[in-house]
Amino acid sequence: MYRSAAALLLGLSLVALPVVAQVPKTPPGASDVRRVTAGTYAVDPGHSQVTFTVNHLGFSTYRGFFGSPTGSMTIDPKAPAKAKVSIDIPMSGITTTVEKLDEHLKAADFFDAAKYPTAHFESTSVRVTGPKTAKITGNLTIKGVTKPVVLDTVFIGAGTMMGKRTIGFDATTTVKRSDFGVSYGIPLVPDAVPLQISVAFEKPE
Repeated sequence: MYRSAAALLLGLSLVALPVVAQVPKTPPGASDVRRVTAGTYAVDPGHSQVTFTVNHLGFSTYRGFFGSPTGSMTIDPKAPAKAKVSIDIPMSGITTTVEKLDEHLKAADFFDAAKYPTAHFESTSVRVTGPKTAKITGNLTIKGVTKPVVLDTVFIGAGTMMGKRTIGFDATTTVKRSDFGVSYGIPLVPDAVPLQISVAFEKPE
């Protein structure tokens, strides 16, 4: 029995070796703009989020997020000001820590996700402000209403992962939800809502 157990453990360890060997010793991405290559990238929905923050009745800071966005970015590191970004955000994916609140946010009082299933951002211009920063101006559409917004954007990193070139950015902006017909609860819950946006883009090597 001892020999059988030892043989089993040895076999399991040998099977595990190729997996361990695939684990990189350093992260595949790095904050080095020289790693950025030109082309059209698709949003990686599994590693992209839009987080919102509100003050809840003067008692606490409350957060939620939208996940699984889709879209694309076209970029040329030799002409970053000509970059184009287009992103769709599914409203049905809004998530907080309270299930009933999630349902209310999807309802007509707030985002009316059944009637307006996606929010959309389309860039109109890019102004480079530093080696790793830019202001991206574009149109944001929520509940069928389109308003201009400016995203303060920071380059996070680039590299190759699982055979795909990947680029990541963080961005912030603040929107007035009443501009988009999302006025429920004002002023108990503020009209101005900060957004934190983290998006990874990828394309095959």
